[in-house]
Amino acid sequence: MKHKSRSLKEHKHPKTRLRLPDLEFSKTAVLNSLSSVDGQRGYGHAIDEFVDWYCSEPRLALNRTVILRYRSYLEARLLAPGTINLHLGAVRRLACEAADSGLLSSDLAAGIRRVKGVRNLGVRLGNWLTVEQSLALCRAPDGNKLKGKRDHALLALLLACGLRRHEAVGLRLEHLEQREEHWAIVDLKGKAGHVRTIPVPGWVMEELRVWLNAAGIERGKIFRRVTKMGRVLGESMTEKAVWHIVKDSAKTIGVEKLAPHDLRRTCARLCHSAGEELEQIQFLLGHVSIQTTERYLGCKQRIRSAVNDQIGIEPRA
Repeated sequence: MKHKSRSLKEHKHPKTRLRLPDLEFSKTAVLNSLSSVDGQRGYGHAIDEFVDWYCSEPRLALNRTVILRYRSYLEARLLAPGTINLHLGAVRRLACEAADSGLLSSDLAAGIRRVKGVRNLGVRLGNWLTVEQSLALCRAPDGNKLKGKRDHALLALLLACGLRRHEAVGLRLEHLEQREEHWAIVDLKGKAGHVRTIPVPGWVMEELRVWLNAAGIERGKIFRRVTKMGRVLGESMTEKAVWHIVKDSAKTIGVEKLAPHDLRRTCARLCHSAGEELEQIQFLLGHVSIQTTERYLGCKQRIRSAVNDQIGIEPRA
């Protein structure tokens, strides 16, 4: 009876300091509430980093003051504002789930929710490849080998079509159809379940044909593992493998830091530089907001031949 009374009392008064099992339970609840694979991966990584930091030294309580200290810690690491705000958003969700589960005081969770993110000032210095670098990246793998043929096709698709990693590894032959006398990836489900159709340039289709014919793939997922002996293994490949392919190919051309998502940004900028409409680039990348597409362009202000040099109201010579 005493044991039962003690359990009810503990449930009635939520904790102020969470231990590792409580944090893991709350993390699972957060991830289960997200439908997007990208969201689950991003929040999972952010929560893991916070848990490592929080458990690294004794803390009196999980409260607003502690989260403010964590924000300062993130800023000291010189992370981008968007990355910091993602981490803080994950911690807020963690606190909410802990409070809903009766693990954390609702007052403490409310205080954590009031912690503001950091302001995003200026334009992000992302990694965008030039036309020359993009061409060199596509040619970096050894096209004489089966793995090189696969990597050629993968890099071409990432650069020219702006696919995300999980979209590339999940791409199937059934997605490829002809629409309006042009090849396209039809009804591809992307981030947050949004569906879009992506035009595929002829030269990219040719790279895909070379890989598919060499690998003997006639159905299912397009990209597969390739062994060191040059044989196709299994029915798919991992997102981590895509990351390594991009990284290794980038090192070959002298680019030290390049992620698969940088190829998506590069695709947006190359399309814009070629004079394509912003709305069409938005359709290509599958952005809900046009502002997101604008951030992907990473445009620089041009002083020479500035946009306001010749606007029709200049005095005649």
